[in-house]
Amino acid sequence: MRETVPMRFTEHELTQAIHGVAKSVLAARKDVRRKKVDVEQLWSTMDKFERYQLIEGLGSQLIPVLIALPDIEVEAGTRATFTPAQVTEAVESVVGEAGGKLRRKATVAVQVALTTEALSHLPVRRDPDGLLSASSEEGDDLDIVVPDSLEGLDGLS
Repeated sequence: MRETVPMRFTEHELTQAIHGVAKSVLAARKDVRRKKVDVEQLWSTMDKFERYQLIEGLGSQLIPVLIALPDIEVEAGTRATFTPAQVTEAVESVVGEAGGKLRRKATVAVQVALTTEALSHLPVRRDPDGLLSASSEEGDDLDIVVPDSLEGLDGLS
């Protein structure tokens, strides 16, 4: 049996999601598509400030939505999955009532697409304690001893 933990994104997961969306946005640019440029190559040739501008713009839109997603249980070794309704509800809660009816609808549609793309780039959830291994999943007991104090350990004063 695998452990599940409530869904709270780690910094690494958020970074992977936003970098994945940034590369997808780059790949969708007209000049990149026409020249058939490799996105990874383009990403590596961009200077740090260009990457920052892209990531900051996407992050300011995506992070509030990703944080607004409901807490779910995610098994170690799987990715977080959300229904389209959950994603849309999170986006609508962040977008609010700003703008006209048509503008809001377009904003929600774009945000849902970006959020869905971000979720597709989430890495597989790791065991939070790092205790699961192939042998422990087969039912073998792990012999882990947690000391009561660090006294007497080499290298620690």
